Amino acid sequence: MAIWTRELDLKALNAGSANTAISHLGIEFTEYGDDYVRARIHVDERTCQPYGILHGGVSVVLAETLGSMAAACSIPEGYRCVGLSVNASHVRAGRKGSWITATARPTHLGRTTHVWAVELRDEEGKLTCNCSLTMAILPPEAAKNVRLDAASLGGVQ
Repeated sequence: MAIWTRELDLKALNAGSANTAISHLGIEFTEYGDDYVRARIHVDERTCQPYGILHGGVSVVLAETLGSMAAACSIPEGYRCVGLSVNASHVRAGRKGSWITATARPTHLGRTTHVWAVELRDEEGKLTCNCSLTMAILPPEAAKNVRLDAASLGGVQ
């Protein structure tokens, strides 16, 4: 059973990320299913640290981007979501020139919080980073104080 409360449109999500950290780092939404969403990033001069491997902070940006977008697409109309915490365990280096693919799946979809598990894997399918993202779910009366440019979410509000 699909968890999404609104239609996911990969083209709109990617276009809506223009001129943000998402586009500057080259994060690209690539796929979704009933209970997951995927994105990828190229390990290049924008995303490497001085040793020529994927910067750990970029892994966290990828995970938070994906989990936040997934949460925004699985909450009731009029609600908003904001990040509470993100935890990352880096287990393998992403090598320059390779692609890293992240998959976000919910581990908890509650009334006031969501928890998303985000796995980052290299082109061989090996785990590079394991993340957990906790989101606060704000009802409409609280959400009115959270300004959001709907265009930046590809129309997702």
